[in-house]
Amino acid sequence: MPGASGALEAPDLPGVGDAPGAAGAPGEAGRGGEAGQPGGAGRPGGAGRPGGAGRAGGADWTFPGKSVEPAGGGPRRPERRSFLGVSAATVAVAAGAGLAGRVLAERSSVTRARADLHIPKPKQTVPGLPGGVSLDVPGITPFTTSNNSFYRVDTAIVIPEVDPSSWQLRIHGMVNREITLNFNELIKRPLLEDYVTLCCVSNPVAGPYIGNALWLGTSLANLLREAGIQAGADQLLCTSVDGFTSGTPVQTVMDGRDALLAVAMNGQPLPVAHGFPVRMVVPGLYGYVSATKWVTDIEVTKFSQAYAYWAQRGWSQQAPIKTESRIDVPNGTQVVKAGRTAVAGVAWAQHKGIDAVHVRVDQGPWNQATLADVPGIDTWRQWAWYWDATKGNHLIECRATDKTGYTQTAVQEPPEPNGATGYPMIQVSVS
Repeated sequence: MPGASGALEAPDLPGVGDAPGAAGAPGEAGRGGEAGQPGGAGRPGGAGRPGGAGRAGGADWTFPGKSVEPAGGGPRRPERRSFLGVSAATVAVAAGAGLAGRVLAERSSVTRARADLHIPKPKQTVPGLPGGVSLDVPGITPFTTSNNSFYRVDTAIVIPEVDPSSWQLRIHGMVNREITLNFNELIKRPLLEDYVTLCCVSNPVAGPYIGNALWLGTSLANLLREAGIQAGADQLLCTSVDGFTSGTPVQTVMDGRDALLAVAMNGQPLPVAHGFPVRMVVPGLYGYVSATKWVTDIEVTKFSQAYAYWAQRGWSQQAPIKTESRIDVPNGTQVVKAGRTAVAGVAWAQHKGIDAVHVRVDQGPWNQATLADVPGIDTWRQWAWYWDATKGNHLIECRATDKTGYTQTAVQEPPEPNGATGYPMIQVSVS
């Protein structure tokens, strides 16, 4: 998701460099690193607004371990200013070396801890994936995104390295009973698994910043019930280990969906870059208001009293994921042969579900696509339509309709302040 300043790095996106959009698009979690770090009250001003195959149920979530010489003639006495400059530089280099050593030591420690981690089996498992979850179309996006391919966009300049032995979570604020628990206490709670598609708000129409995974974690709603949410509270101000904050609606977390404090992803402990040891996963919300990585603090509060990191920078405080779709095939880079041709992709409307996808060529009539099966309403859905392609240049568009009856809008809007809209389209040449 969006970053604090400058180009955003998305190292887990193969073949993709910087995150989409201009500098300052929101990030899911990570260091804010700027003056005005969020976390307290204070309404944001206008200035500083950001610019424009999975594992089946019943799996065993257990993870076993494992000197410069002087130029010229003889030596000469350095001037005091030069001496002080060199001394300061030497101290800085030494300090930097010490910091680098500590970072490497921490990284090594966390790598070992992750390799040795043993997590109990889930109490609530997902059934095996439906047989028709994947359509037989070369080039279509796989239903499950591998950990190495899963998008990562956040504000972290240096990825936090958190050892599970030192991690703890505090839930406080407008609650009847404050709760603090460590990692061992967390994983001893009932664990559940679910397929959930996450999406970054800085994703342009038909963009790559979306992925689907099998997540394992404990229910956030159950923890909040134990704490006792007080009347009037409507926001969870969630803080990462490095100070980043996101604001998640209380009602969304408590409405019965699988809002998780996740500890594993696709049958493995969370990758460090994706929030190890614990992150939030809330179906149906863009990541900057729900998917806090390395989460350590949840304050139950009100949207009117606390503005999270990106809300302070002009992005919407509440951001449900919009009903969207994407064309994967054809990809527009290769000439298509005339005749029967697959047009295929994915569509998503998390926690509403996709009901239909339609495709049209050269702004002609809409044609209904075939939909793949899905395990639930919190994931994207593959679709395909077969076209009798004729020679020439053509424009292909698609649109999705969710299970509430809403159809994806044609109005083109940028990602800010709460997600891009418009029909995905692709130009193809047929020979």
